[in-house]
Amino acid sequence: MLNGLLSRIGSSGLRFLWISLVVIGVDQWSKLLVLKEMALSESYQLLPFFNLTYVRNYGAAFSFLHDADGWQRWFFTLIAVGISGVIVWWLSQTKRDQRILPIAFTFVLGGALGNVYDRIVYGYVVDFLDVYVGSYHWPVFNIADSAIFVGAMLIILDMFVDKKDTAENNEKSTHE
Repeated sequence: MLNGLLSRIGSSGLRFLWISLVVIGVDQWSKLLVLKEMALSESYQLLPFFNLTYVRNYGAAFSFLHDADGWQRWFFTLIAVGISGVIVWWLSQTKRDQRILPIAFTFVLGGALGNVYDRIVYGYVVDFLDVYVGSYHWPVFNIADSAIFVGAMLIILDMFVDKKDTAENNEKSTHE
């Protein structure tokens, strides 16, 4: 039974779940450092366009619904857990030859679960990466958010790579 499970993991997208674990680990480690070393709203300039600034995000991306009455904490948690379940199921169904898309989804999964942990434990997401140009600041984010972004970019890349591979395969089968 264990051999069958290990074989299934090794031949599906589940073999990339270690990426999710690394993302969660680095994300939570960085957030613990921020919580231990920084006061709320404290900021340190590291580069002319980058600060470490500790903020709390009670909402979702770009602080969406941050000022709701608290229900959003559980709403976003349920959505992230549901999507995470779908991602794990999908990873278990992917074929061994797929690489970019399962890697992309493990980045998204790790980021989503990193932020879910914050919502459950703290009631908010710990954000601290502050990128800006002049006086314009991008909304402060964290490692989990960065992993979700990387995953999204890989999903887009996969759409182009997959179309190119499909076109090349169709061309080869036409000439045979």
